Amino acid sequence: MPALWIKICGLRTLEAIDAAVGAGADAVGFVFHDASPRNVALEDARALQRALPAGVERVAVFLHPSQALLDAVLTAIEPDWVQTDASDLVRLQLPAGQSVLPVLRSGAAHPDPLPPRCLFESSSSGSGERADWTAAARVARTCQLVLAGGLDPSNVGEAVRAVRPFGVDVSSGVESSRGVKDAARIREFIRAARAAEQALVAEENR
Repeated sequence: MPALWIKICGLRTLEAIDAAVGAGADAVGFVFHDASPRNVALEDARALQRALPAGVERVAVFLHPSQALLDAVLTAIEPDWVQTDASDLVRLQLPAGQSVLPVLRSGAAHPDPLPPRCLFESSSSGSGERADWTAAARVARTCQLVLAGGLDPSNVGEAVRAVRPFGVDVSSGVESSRGVKDAARIREFIRAARAAEQALVAEENR
């Protein structure tokens, strides 16, 4: 199986960036949604993304954004990925070549055909609500699925074994309080995810 792609989402401080990068995250997410406790201002996001080393991908995360907000973020941080609900992508205009991470939600209709890579989420982002792992496992067999929704250090290993995702994404599950990232929990999450990944590789190689 390919290496598990791990994204730590909702980062707002340099300390959180350092924790995610130091623990081996493949990507970090910056949230641009006023109602979220993880919302980050454009100027702050610009400073944070400058602290990222080469090889760590930047994901701009939205929830039903306006075209104006999307354009401003693309100009400010030039993200590697734009993440928003699959239904949003129908009406938004994106630059040619911009990589997108469409969000599919538990219990909702999914596009046909499925996108090459998607994020499978619960019905409510950032709430700690667990996604439907059974449905996610079915989707993961046909595309690169990044599992999100209700993951934390205590259950990410089980999730990796049950769903066999391309990647995992966490936000509230590595926080000490709402919107405040905990460096120790970030490290624990990534350790647990990598351990599950290694166990699956060993199993496949028996």
